[in-house]
Amino acid sequence: MINPGTVHVVVPDGIDDPARPSGGNVYDRRVCGELADSGWSVRELSVPGSWPYPNGAACAALAGALAGIPDGGIALVDGLIASAAAPVLLPEADRLRLVVLVHMPVGDGPGGCAGEGEVLRAAAAVVTTSTWTRRLLLTRYALRPGLVHVAQPGVDPAEVAPGTASGGELLCVAAVAPHKGHDVLFAALAQVADLRWRCVCVGAPGRDPGFADQLGRLALECGDGGRICLAGPLTGADLDAAYASADLLVLASYAETYGMVVAEALARGVPVVATDVGGISEALGDGSNGGRPGLLVPAGDSFAFAAALRSWLSDAELRREMRQAARERRESLAGWSVTADRISQVLLGLSARPTGLPTGLLR
Repeated sequence: MINPGTVHVVVPDGIDDPARPSGGNVYDRRVCGELADSGWSVRELSVPGSWPYPNGAACAALAGALAGIPDGGIALVDGLIASAAAPVLLPEADRLRLVVLVHMPVGDGPGGCAGEGEVLRAAAAVVTTSTWTRRLLLTRYALRPGLVHVAQPGVDPAEVAPGTASGGELLCVAAVAPHKGHDVLFAALAQVADLRWRCVCVGAPGRDPGFADQLGRLALECGDGGRICLAGPLTGADLDAAYASADLLVLASYAETYGMVVAEALARGVPVVATDVGGISEALGDGSNGGRPGLLVPAGDSFAFAAALRSWLSDAELRREMRQAARERRESLAGWSVTADRISQVLLGLSARPTGLPTGLLR
């Protein structure tokens, strides 16, 4: 196999930690593997630190990692790092062919990390995981359209989940963090307590132990009789088994750039009830006959979420239609090789540029 070149992939430390699974970590790991399989020489640079809120030691580690990349080298930097590292990355932007992989825009100013826009404007290319994110970045930072590319997450082929007659096996796959909206989900479940259901929540505790404790109490209050199970983080065969046992994926997030768990559910023919935020609608898509494999509701609205759940649990015909649409949508989902190929095309475009000139002069 011909080697198309070398790519230095800069990722947060711990992307393989089973106690901290995330969509971004899975994306980075799968893309690295697929790029290597397609002939790229992948040099992975793991940078310690609490990204996107690094301390001086984390920034120093990043600077050291970048210094080891030769002039003109391609550096594919995870956006969790890039969004918070303008003082380190900007001085390197003309020496390196800098590509930023944006999973979730952090934003400049209060609540974000000053310098995200500067880094993206200085990059040789930006890769996003959804069309929605691309539009957001183009608008927020006035980026050139040709600078920003889309490489949606892939999915692996999976057996169709058999489902149950009642449709009451609910699954939520999301980190236990405020922006994932577990409190809204639990409030919605309390409103349909008269119906038959059980909800398994898969996800690692976030950085807010107080919120995790609060959810534990809510789970007991809203899911009387153990109807809500906080299963903690699951990976591999255990996570596959959770999807295989599910009738419906439920996701009450306040923000999602794509919604990898939505695609994972659809890969098994499992319909979805979720909030209509970010790229969720893009991930949900449609069945081949135009049927919608899920119901979308406004974020933060437990009453709307409860109404969608009641429709699913009470209407056998709706369940049949949504399951059919989910199985049709399953056939149109792309694999990880397609994701990596789109990124590879971006990298090859940079490789074709003349060497010996600062990349900033070539934009």
